[in-house]
Amino acid sequence: MGNTPNTTGTNGSKSTRAVALVGPAGTGKTSLAEALLYASGAINRQGTIEAGNTVGDASAEARSRRGSTEINCMHFDYMGDRFALIDTPGAAGFAADGLAALPAADMAIVVIDPAPERAALAEPMLRRLDELGIPHAIFVNKIETARSGAVRNLIGELQPMSREPLALRQIPIREGEHVTGYVDLALERAYRYRPGRTSERVDIPGEVLERERSERTHLLETLADFDDDLMEALLMDEQPDPGTIMADLAVDTGSNKIVPVLLGSALTDGGVNRLLKFLRHEAPAPAAAGARLGLAEGGALHVFKVTNAGAMGRLALGRVLGEPLSEGAELLVDGEPSRTGSIFFMQGDKTAKQAAAAPGDIVAVAKVDGARAGSLLGGRKARLRGEFGVTAPVRNAALAITTRDRKDDVKLSTALHRLCEEDAGLHWLQDDASHETILRGINDEHLSVVMNRLERRYGVAVEGHPPSIAYRESIRKPAGARGRHKKQSGGHGQYGDCVIEIRPLGRGEGFRFEDRITGGAIPRQYIPAVEAGIRDAMETGPLGFPVVDVAVTLIDGSFHSVDSSELAFRVAGRMAMAEALAKAAPYLLEPVMRVSVDTPAGTGSKAGSVLSSRRGQILGLSPHPDWARWERVEALLPEAGIHGLDAELRSLSQGLAGFHAEFDHLAELGGKQADEVVKARTAQAA
Repeated sequence: MGNTPNTTGTNGSKSTRAVALVGPAGTGKTSLAEALLYASGAINRQGTIEAGNTVGDASAEARSRRGSTEINCMHFDYMGDRFALIDTPGAAGFAADGLAALPAADMAIVVIDPAPERAALAEPMLRRLDELGIPHAIFVNKIETARSGAVRNLIGELQPMSREPLALRQIPIREGEHVTGYVDLALERAYRYRPGRTSERVDIPGEVLERERSERTHLLETLADFDDDLMEALLMDEQPDPGTIMADLAVDTGSNKIVPVLLGSALTDGGVNRLLKFLRHEAPAPAAAGARLGLAEGGALHVFKVTNAGAMGRLALGRVLGEPLSEGAELLVDGEPSRTGSIFFMQGDKTAKQAAAAPGDIVAVAKVDGARAGSLLGGRKARLRGEFGVTAPVRNAALAITTRDRKDDVKLSTALHRLCEEDAGLHWLQDDASHETILRGINDEHLSVVMNRLERRYGVAVEGHPPSIAYRESIRKPAGARGRHKKQSGGHGQYGDCVIEIRPLGRGEGFRFEDRITGGAIPRQYIPAVEAGIRDAMETGPLGFPVVDVAVTLIDGSFHSVDSSELAFRVAGRMAMAEALAKAAPYLLEPVMRVSVDTPAGTGSKAGSVLSSRRGQILGLSPHPDWARWERVEALLPEAGIHGLDAELRSLSQGLAGFHAEFDHLAELGGKQADEVVKARTAQAA
């Protein structure tokens, strides 16, 4: 059994393996990408986030916030093998981009820092990788900052979060307070970090020998769970040869049976070459990703993002699967043939045109009109099992936006359409009730970046404010009124006369209309017009909001054989309803949302306090049903308390808590809050 995976495509050509760098914000994913490019020789100078000169995070928004706001695609060669990197954002507001691209990867490297108390930040991604079945490893970055015992404690925190057993591949070597190297448990070799250079092999220090034996035994026992021959050797106290161990590591990692854990430092190059060797020997070939994405036979392009790249126009970012892809190749988009345009390789924000792409390559393809994120585009001979699809994330933040210059209104809709096409976490709509343009996103940070992007890329400056709350009003008691519309101005006049009674209905029962006209007091052809007028009046009640949960009975009226018309009775119905509503003790209703907050363990009570301070009613606090180190808070919260909630929850949870909200019911709003809402509505209407 060899320890180098087969990386050839179905046509025998050398294929490219794709690796996604994932994990929480601030753990150094972009710095690690930079270190891998430098160590492999793809770049001749290693940039830093602080200097703003990294290959990734080249957009203005990423540079200004010193953090990824979109995926960055890169590529490099190492010892004759070709790799593509997908550097994904870690911040929750920009995670949709990375989650859409993640299924295209052959392997994911979960980048975390060595502090055990921050281990919970990795759980959402570990769970997601388990769901997708993507082989993955953990790279403990910034190892030079690790406290004594941190790695051991970190593994203890992480293991309950992973469905597969963690396989610690290295243990740190310390000199005083600092980590200066590592021991490779599979090879039983020790290395000393040398900043800016490859690590130096040294003898295993005596003070770590006991731990090295213990951790190596644990590693071998983990592998033996999947290898009967190795299990037998261990039971016989026989030492397996290194070739068997490395082969088992490659097979078990590639088949997603174990999660290797490696140590290093992107900023000092510690462990980076070892990570490159790990990827070369243990990252699986693209065939598995193709099968997972739905390719059964032939070649295809899996599109995971669409960009509108200025002069180059609309580009589909995706991964070539199964067979090479050439410029001008025919792909089926929604069943219709489409010829591909130019093919570009990406190195951050730089592109290079290529005539063709090999299996496994990640490229940007022009002129694939109609392609959407999640599309699997095959040729006529390809056999596909369906598309993987992209699940839209929960969009908890919303802003009502207006252009600073009214002349930009037409440009705004075009710009929003393009931005939403690029970003699965973004959505916009025109609210018919409030006549507002609503921009919905993951959180406030996400929307802030989008608004900056609107101005920088499309020249549309906008201002945002919280969207109008969908307040409603209803009535407490029955009432009656007469509406008479009589007008004479020469020729045919206008005459409509109706008498109605109204009464409250139970919450959520809506609107009922009953006709009890007898004796032809109102001709049948005019009764629908009366109902239409009543509905008109309900659009804006006495308090200024739409009216709900009211029953109306039409009991009497009169007409004129010449002057009556549908319009006259519609006006009469509106007049009668407006008068009746004012006499029926109207009161205000506010929408209440059912909210579920997921937050790291120990912060649930703080999250509950935040909800309570926003007039929330706490329904329960319990351990998360699926995640080991998390809690879930359930509550009923007025919609007015949603705005800004995400930022407050993130501030108490290391940036990780999130929530899901959906409409639950309408509830009465009284007292000072109701007075303020009505006053604001009156001022708005004035």
